[in-house]
This record gives sequence, structure tokens and C-alpha cells, in this order.
Amino acid sequence: MSLIRQTFVELKRSGRGGFIPFITAGDPDLATTELLLIKLAKAGADIIELGVPFSDPVADGEVIQRASERALRKGVTLDDALICIAHAKQHIDAPIVLFSYFNPLLKFGEDRLANESKQAGVDAVLVTDLIPEEAQHWTETLNRFELDPIFLVAPTSSDERLARIAEQARGFIYAVSRAGVTGARDEMTRDAETLVKRVRSVSDLPVAVGFGVSTAEQVREVWRFADAAVVGSAIINEIEKLAGSPDLVDRIGEFARSLLAPK
Repeated sequence: MSLIRQTFVELKRSGRGGFIPFITAGDPDLATTELLLIKLAKAGADIIELGVPFSDPVADGEVIQRASERALRKGVTLDDALICIAHAKQHIDAPIVLFSYFNPLLKFGEDRLANESKQAGVDAVLVTDLIPEEAQHWTETLNRFELDPIFLVAPTSSDERLARIAEQARGFIYAVSRAGVTGARDEMTRDAETLVKRVRSVSDLPVAVGFGVSTAEQVREVWRFADAAVVGSAIINEIEKLAGSPDLVDRIGEFARSLLAPK
């Protein structure tokens, strides 16, 4: 059983939902990224997603796009993201998902990426723009290195595509709460709950919901019908606001804990 599946088993046993924060590698810098990975784990993250900065992140809203741009201006690469993970994993046990568009991974090389990800301590890889119809070789490569391939599903995904994804996915399935790009929103939509039900009709994998989850209330709402909540833009927005602050890492830890605060 992979570390991610084990994490969800433990969450189910304890009767609580999972918390999956997302940050971008190299934002605001690589040293801070390492510290943030450690701080988020200590603040209660069950799984952490680390984004590889990319020049054309078409699925990301403005906040995460700006984070990628800041990291790219500093020359941050996929190699750097893996080094961050390797360093952080010396201090934390939380599973880490490498989150990327496919182009940087293809350039790096599929076998090399899987091998070096495993060595760095990566537990899963999520490719935002890889469709299941073209992913068979990729998922086989990840499985060979005991890495979970994570897939996105959306309210617009057909039943046929959901079934195809269910055949290839491992670890968990990431359900996009609504059509469009990611970004903080004031309200959750009913599309997310409907989508989770559709996923569960074809797969017994845990389902995490993201895109627009930005408050403690929304995290609790997601937990009502899904196994975990993913929070990205809200955290990166705080990182952006705190740029240059000597206590950025501690304050992000406090913000993360506030998302888990009970009523």
C-alpha cells in the first residue's frame, strides 16, 4: 500500500477529512519552499502538493500564475523542485505530490523523472494536462517506480472518461470543484458534490476536492462529501502578501492551521 493510500486509511479510521495544501516550488525562493514544506506538515497537512513552475499554466488562476512567474524569473527548474522535496523529506513524513504540466516532465524524460522522483521522496505525480487516453505509458512508468499517478476530473468529464481515469489512477482522484481555472472563491458549488458521487460510482479511490477551496468553512463543507480538501490559491496569496517578511514561514503555518480550525 502506498503512503498516500495509507494516509487515507488512517484518516478514515480517525473519522476526519484530509488537508492537502499546494505551494509552488521556488516561491518566494527555494530555501523558503523547503521550510514551507516542513512547516505545512507540522501545521496539519496530511499530503502536500508541490507545483513545478511553468510558463503557460493554463489551468491556474492569476495567483498561481504569478507564483510560477516569480519562480521562473529566479530560474527555478524541475530539478530544483526535486531537491527541495529531498531536503524536506529528511524532516517530515507527509506524502508529497509533484504537481506539473506535462511539458517539463517530457523534457526531463519519463524514466529519469520517475527514478529521480522516487529517490527524492516523491509519493505521487499529478500531470494537469495529460489526458487518460494518452497516459497509459506514463502511468505504467510511474507504477513501475511505485509512484501514484494522480488524475484530475472535472464536472464536464464524461462518464466514459471517469471510468478510464478510474482504471489508471492510484492514490486518490483529484476532483475539480467547478469548470474553469483554479482560484479562491467565496462559495463552493454543488457541482463538486455531484462530481464526487459520480467518481465514487466508478472507483473506490479516495476523492480530494480542490479549485476554489479557500476558507475553513469551505474545507469543512468539502469534508462533508469528499475525503480531502485541497487549498492552493489562498495559501499562495498569503505567501505573496508576506513577501519579504522575516516570519513568512511561521505565518503561513498559522494560516494553514486556521483552515483546520473547528467551528
